[in-house]
Amino acid sequence: MNPKVEAFYGKADAWREELLALYAILADTELAVEWKWNQPVYTAHGGNIGTMWGFKEACTLGFFKGVLLKDPEGLLEAPGENSRSSRVLKFRSVAEIEAKEAVIRAYVAEAIANEKAGLKVDLPKDDLDYPAELVDRLDADPDFRAAFEALTPGRRRGWVLHFSGAKQSATRSSRIDKAAPKILAGKGMQDR
Repeated sequence: MNPKVEAFYGKADAWREELLALYAILADTELAVEWKWNQPVYTAHGGNIGTMWGFKEACTLGFFKGVLLKDPEGLLEAPGENSRSSRVLKFRSVAEIEAKEAVIRAYVAEAIANEKAGLKVDLPKDDLDYPAELVDRLDADPDFRAAFEALTPGRRRGWVLHFSGAKQSATRSSRIDKAAPKILAGKGMQDR
């Protein structure tokens, strides 16, 4: 096992036993585990399949292209209101993981088969309205505009959601000012 991955599971405070139970299931598949974005990411056929997290309310197994899974059990959830392709399975005990092992394995096998077949998530063109403060900044600063437009669609979407989430104009402007160095460096909200 990759030392960073081993340390991740060894240091886990929240849901450690549940994470290890999921890890044991995934280790018994054709998935490889890599260290990406400061967490273990499970891959197959050159694509990212899933990852795990221990959150306050649950341990989750997330699928990057979860919307492509059939979900006959109705267990997959969007991790957030703005999630378009990822879906997660949530667990609150090792017993729950053990009881759903066959379902977990079936979902993982389907995700691997989807990746092998080259299936892609068909995302509609992003229809988010840019807040006025962002439009003003883009119009006033050509370097900022060029950097913002050079971001991946997902990074642009993340920034627009972040800026638009503020209720007051002053807060939106402040968020844009604070984000400008990261945007100029080609980074998204979650990038370091």
